[in-house]
Amino acid sequence: MEIRALSNTFAAEIVGRDLTMPLHDEELGRIDEAFVRHHVLVFRDQVLDKRAQLDVTLQFGELDVHAGLNVGADIPEVHTVSNLDANGVPRKASLASQMWHSDKSYRAIPSTATFLHAIDMPPGGGDTCFADTQSAFAALPAERQAHLRQLRVVHDWGRSVARNNGGVISEKERTDWPPIAHPLIPCHPGSGREGIFIGQHASHIEGIPFAAGEALIAELLAHVTSPPFVYQHRWREGDLLMWDNRCLLHRALDNFEGDQYRRILHRTVTRGTAIPM
Repeated sequence: MEIRALSNTFAAEIVGRDLTMPLHDEELGRIDEAFVRHHVLVFRDQVLDKRAQLDVTLQFGELDVHAGLNVGADIPEVHTVSNLDANGVPRKASLASQMWHSDKSYRAIPSTATFLHAIDMPPGGGDTCFADTQSAFAALPAERQAHLRQLRVVHDWGRSVARNNGGVISEKERTDWPPIAHPLIPCHPGSGREGIFIGQHASHIEGIPFAAGEALIAELLAHVTSPPFVYQHRWREGDLLMWDNRCLLHRALDNFEGDQYRRILHRTVTRGTAIPM
């Protein structure tokens, strides 16, 4: 198993390891260390069915299931991400996946790692972009950092859905996932580094006027997602990506003919831990 950096900033690929075979303790330790250091890991040339991907994911932690998207699936713990309609015909990607976000940041306990396995990809495009919130925070002046550390940001699933497509969440969703305040600048439990916890689900800032909070979030998002802090992944079929939601934002790029080519991936997520207040 070899670990190679993919850029000068973050992201690395892991080659020479067939994940259909269980990882032993030494390998898990090396991967965990690389995960904290590189934030995005790419396992190349993996041939995994849904059950095998689920087994891989469970080696890294407790599963976090988005049950609402998996009802009726053959293996509901694995979510199929695709651009196919109900008849299996390719269509343009939805807007939601193109917005910068951290998976399930609107929950009291957000996700840790997302695993995405490329099953059927277009001949070009369909990339996924990642933004490093830790490096972005470190680049700010010390006095700005000190101010931001005092703030809490509210993540709101209902408002996120409404802003995305004008939709309304169900009463169950509203009960299960009410608006939740997180530290704007949490510390990563693995590295101790600080990052900026924002994205599509971030609504406003506690204790300041709503519009001012929105403006601050927009300003910080523009900073975090500027080119020095972004890695763009060009998929190969068989790639299994593992990324850290605690220090990254991500989004899909609509840079392919979505109404002509299929883009199908399988997704699993591990449950995180509560963010210290």
